[in-house]
Amino acid sequence: MRRYFAHGLASILLVVSLGAAQGPNSSGSKDTQNSPKLKPDVKRSKPGSQAKPIHHHPYQVGTASWYGEYFEGRATASGEPYNMYDLTAAHPTLPLGSWVRVTNLHNGRVVYVRINDRGPIIPGRIIDLSYGAAQVLRFREKGLQQVRLDLAEPEQIAVLQPVAD
Repeated sequence: MRRYFAHGLASILLVVSLGAAQGPNSSGSKDTQNSPKLKPDVKRSKPGSQAKPIHHHPYQVGTASWYGEYFEGRATASGEPYNMYDLTAAHPTLPLGSWVRVTNLHNGRVVYVRINDRGPIIPGRIIDLSYGAAQVLRFREKGLQQVRLDLAEPEQIAVLQPVAD
């Protein structure tokens, strides 16, 4: 009985893996080969019209604060211990593990942070950054700063990951 079950399971896995195999990169169709290629952030309204860049709206704009040494080692909402030097942040609604591009509107500096905690608890603030992220944005001394939040694209995060040796 086990042998029949194993053979059946192997057959199902074989069929599923063949169905999920990647198809050819190009269909060979003349229409697709000769069609103009658009840049990812360019939109065309009519054939022959001028390409227009798409303007992305920020996810959120508002006041950011940072939290540091007092919370060092304490559990975050994600369960991991808080490390004040990591590039992490607390946000009230974004899914834990999300990546956000934070821009300091005062000086234009940018940092990518991973959401690993919930907060801020003070009304009027949109994000609590780790001490390390506040250092990158250069508002550690001030404590508060106007920032723009943009949801980070997976391609942007892939570029930021260290390469394994």
